[in-house]
Amino acid sequence: MTSVLFDAPGPRARRNILVGNVLGAVAALALIAWILSVLHTKGQLDSRLWIAALDARAWQHYYLPGLINTLRAAAFATVGAVAFGILFGMGRLSHNVVVRALSGVVVEFFRAVPVLLMMIFLWLLFSRQMPWIEDRPFTAVVIALVLYNGSVIAELVRSGVRNLPRGQGEAGLAIGLDRGQVLRSVQLPQALVAMLPALVSQLVVVLKDSALGQIITYPELLRAAQVLASGEQNPMQTLTVAAVVFILLNYGLSVLAQWLSRSLSSRTSGRTAAGAGIGNPLAAPVAPAAR
Repeated sequence: MTSVLFDAPGPRARRNILVGNVLGAVAALALIAWILSVLHTKGQLDSRLWIAALDARAWQHYYLPGLINTLRAAAFATVGAVAFGILFGMGRLSHNVVVRALSGVVVEFFRAVPVLLMMIFLWLLFSRQMPWIEDRPFTAVVIALVLYNGSVIAELVRSGVRNLPRGQGEAGLAIGLDRGQVLRSVQLPQALVAMLPALVSQLVVVLKDSALGQIITYPELLRAAQVLASGEQNPMQTLTVAAVVFILLNYGLSVLAQWLSRSLSSRTSGRTAAGAGIGNPLAAPVAPAAR
């Protein structure tokens, strides 16, 4: 049996593939055994170090407060980034040349500036010029995440609207709506639904980038793990726990994005089938089956 792109492997090729897989698995297990041996030699597998990184005190005073701060920054940044993205995404689609140009400059600028650089700049700015701001690290982290991720979302909005069929906008104009009303009432809602899986995937970036706040002393999860490690002298163990927590959070968001993608695809296909079936006055009549 052949595929469009390649021929199906024969008996010899399948045997070679099996041998390669077995050798790869053996090599991977040998590498893991060597790493564990080195860690054991260095004393990193000592149960005392792992217990200190996993006991109730570590979770109560370090991991959970850090996780809460991470989720708090990510939640505020997500709301702000979505609002920023919709606003400047619509600005990039505006028929006003000035608005479109200014929106393009803002979006391209903040997409180009590294998030960490923005965090450090805002933190220093608030510390020296705006001392009345109480939680300066949190504010700097949230604003930096909003500016960067909002610019990415603005591009998602622009591309989502541009990828819609032209008939959507023409139908809105045909019923008397102006171009702004067509964009806000017809095109933007459809684009937001279509880009929802990509939007959820962008939340993974927001969550991961919030860990950069530890550079400016924001007490998020990574910072909390570092503080715990400095007291217990077990950086590998505490950072491993923090990494597992981040992996689980990001995996949950990835699963949510996949579920949304499948759900939206099934709804779209269902509506398409319903629109082409019985009850649609524009559908072509179906000939009876031959007996």
